Amino acid sequence: MPTKPSQLVYMDNHATTRVDPRVVEAMLPYFTEQYGNPHSVHLFGDAARDEVNKARQSIADAISADAKEIVFTSGATESNNLAIRGAVERDRRRGNHIVSVCTEHKAVLDPLARLAQRGYEITLLGIEQFDSPRAGWLDPQRVAEAIRDDTCLVTVMLANNEVGIIQQLTEIAQACKQRGVLMHCDATQAVGRTPVDVNYLGIDLMSFSAHKIYGPKGVGALYIRRRDPIVRLDPQITGGGQQEGRRGGTLNVPGIVGFATSVRLALNEMPLESPRLAMLRDQLAAGLFDRLEDICLCGPALDLRHDDGTPMRLPGNLNVSFGNVDGESLLLAMGNLAVSSGAACTSTDPEPSHVLRALGFSTDAARSSLRFGLGRFNSQDDVHFAIERITEAVTRLRQLGAPASTL
Repeated sequence: MPTKPSQLVYMDNHATTRVDPRVVEAMLPYFTEQYGNPHSVHLFGDAARDEVNKARQSIADAISADAKEIVFTSGATESNNLAIRGAVERDRRRGNHIVSVCTEHKAVLDPLARLAQRGYEITLLGIEQFDSPRAGWLDPQRVAEAIRDDTCLVTVMLANNEVGIIQQLTEIAQACKQRGVLMHCDATQAVGRTPVDVNYLGIDLMSFSAHKIYGPKGVGALYIRRRDPIVRLDPQITGGGQQEGRRGGTLNVPGIVGFATSVRLALNEMPLESPRLAMLRDQLAAGLFDRLEDICLCGPALDLRHDDGTPMRLPGNLNVSFGNVDGESLLLAMGNLAVSSGAACTSTDPEPSHVLRALGFSTDAARSSLRFGLGRFNSQDDVHFAIERITEAVTRLRQLGAPASTL
């Protein structure tokens, strides 16, 4: 079986991705040759502004939006804050009730918690539990039933960053539209990994980022619907009036160019890349379940599909809990295999994954889970290496008598 004793095998592509060399090549001229401020009125500024406009149009086309509906940000966390706080602070007269899901990313849950401190009422809906084939799935009917006359916003993630579940946002958005409530989604893990069409989904606001799809860190976008209905937000960053006053600050031209390039490459390669990643993911799962006992899949069944035939899980996502193993010891035992336990942004939080706890896993089982994010630069050799590394580590830790975990 192939081994890579001196090479790091990276399987943490939900946390971030390696920048594709083609993206780097596209960005380079905007550091040293076409370095103008796109808001300046001279030839250098004109050239930079033209490139930003081209990138904005390219990204908009990728999600079936209008170019004027794209606002550039520093990343999905800022986009989420702008969408959530900007929407509810703009239209508080409607009410102070917000509906979301207990498995959302902290970039959504933390802004909601701050709004709760200011008097907003937050309803966090539960999801299908770990023993269901649809674990992590949110029933759209639950959203419809949670909406009240004073509900001002519903925010539901499109694809979960830990267990890969892809939600049925079209049905959820329809329930929102029937009640005249704005619908936001964090699509950070979805854009570039699965087809995303904002009009088909029917959403009003959508956050996404470049560094999850082989683009640069520090640049993201927020889609803001301009018709049926026109969505207006209170800006969260002011100063200069850039981007029609929706987000102040000098635009990151190299990052925006790289963002557009990464989106274009992801869409062009998706027809072949998605099945390839699903195959590698399934091989990894099969190898682990064949060689180890007392392990549990976290999230929906790998082959499950929605009623419209689309996959219920991201193709490169696998999350597995290993019984009778101490979670911290397991993660430390990975050596040169880069995987994670939960979301990267909560790695300093000693608490177990809130997503797995929401799925009904015990604290020990949640701590003893590993999240695999397979990506563009992973190969079959990497999968074999991971199976060997994890099998060896789990077997050794169990022989040492690590504390038992109960699913």
